[in-house]
Amino acid sequence: MNTHISIIIPVYHESAVINHTLKNLYNNNTKINFEIIVVDGSKENDTINAIYHKQVKKISSPKGRGIQMNMGAELASGKILLFLHADTCLPDKGLEQVCRLLSRQDIIAGAFDLGINSVKKIYRIIEKTASIRSRFTRIPYGDQALFIKKDYFFNIRGFQNIPVMEDVDIMRRIKKNKSKIIILPLKVLTSPRRWETEGILYGTIRNWMLMIFYFIGVRPGKLADFYKYKPVKKIQ
Repeated sequence: MNTHISIIIPVYHESAVINHTLKNLYNNNTKINFEIIVVDGSKENDTINAIYHKQVKKISSPKGRGIQMNMGAELASGKILLFLHADTCLPDKGLEQVCRLLSRQDIIAGAFDLGINSVKKIYRIIEKTASIRSRFTRIPYGDQALFIKKDYFFNIRGFQNIPVMEDVDIMRRIKKNKSKIIILPLKVLTSPRRWETEGILYGTIRNWMLMIFYFIGVRPGKLADFYKYKPVKKIQ
């Protein structure tokens, strides 16, 4: 049976969440034939060693989300590549929507709307802002589960080996080539753990500033230092 979609999950010390994400994928109500490739960037390979689903393809890789996703793409047998964060779950029937969308010749890539797995009302504002931004710019973030036709992915040489913004960079290149990117109205469900750890306000403003700095030409190495910075006191 031909594989329609290759789901590539880059991981780094994600043993606590990976099996939950995999369970969601295998329990997804879909008739689409897919494969899952988990690419571990840690020397300990703790995440892939924790996986108990035997169907999963597991790869050890140097650290770096762009490097890891490119390595997963090299192993992929599907005609469509879907890049998924380890703490993010796809919506039911989401794979059908992806296949239907990319069956069109004029559409090259896309993503889902962002959903955050928390009842806090502030996250509804973040979700709405992300939806408006990604539709206006046609440049979705990686936590929205990016998908792209494999042939096109290799034609543009995949992700760049940069420390941050590899997701924005590839979508920006696709857009510059005047290729069509579509945002599906279905929502992925991602963990709020980073916002909860850093502070919701701080994390949101930091992400906006990263995007602004990137578009005015600040080097990814400098952006990585800014991304890693933690406030002394959490801002809620």
